[in-house]
Amino acid sequence: MSIAEIAIEQNEVMTKAKTAIPPLENGDRLTQREFERRYKAMPQLKKAELIEGVVYMPSPVRASHGSTHGDIMGWLAVYRAATPGISLHDNTTVRLDADNEVQPDALLRLEAALGGNSRISEDDYVEGSPELIVEIAGSSASYDLHDKLKVYRRNGVQEYLVWQVFEKHLDWFQLSEEGEYVPLPPDEGGVIHSQRFPGLRLAVAPLLAGDLAALLAELQRGLATEAHQAFVASLGSRTAG
Repeated sequence: MSIAEIAIEQNEVMTKAKTAIPPLENGDRLTQREFERRYKAMPQLKKAELIEGVVYMPSPVRASHGSTHGDIMGWLAVYRAATPGISLHDNTTVRLDADNEVQPDALLRLEAALGGNSRISEDDYVEGSPELIVEIAGSSASYDLHDKLKVYRRNGVQEYLVWQVFEKHLDWFQLSEEGEYVPLPPDEGGVIHSQRFPGLRLAVAPLLAGDLAALLAELQRGLATEAHQAFVASLGSRTAG
């Protein structure tokens, strides 16, 4: 091989090295644009998040997480079916701000045309702050109750539900007028009522016990209330307008 051919080959190797996209790694500090570029180059990767400019890549999903996730999605799907004008998303990328791009376990959002705080971008991602986000965490030590909670609060996510699987505990936070998260306490019957989505009721004991039938029975009682019917009517009037 001549000196000229060697030089050409070396130049090609250097060019390929410069254009190669590095893989995402836990702890990487990236801009949102670079995070998306690397994420899209790894189609085998199912979940990665950018929290305050730092990459988080969760471990493989345990059976307990998957079972819990299924119950939550079933509960929210029934509410969504009875409430036109809202949408339900499962593990969907949400662009919150320049340093935070999350992929929550579930979210419920009001359509932008109806006064919602988020929209669907041209490239089919959620942009802005959904009205309700649900995360399934291993325990209270999880970043879901620390860094991510602060990000959701700062970006105006109105309600945030965190189910801590191993501790068999859940927290449902509501954003106060002062911009702080305050817990939504259960009523005397152990049921938490969403303040943003009338009729969305969560029976705590059945959820923790995996009793989906009882969980949905309580939700049906919420859907039959005048508050939920008035909410549906208000959404319909905004659509007609």
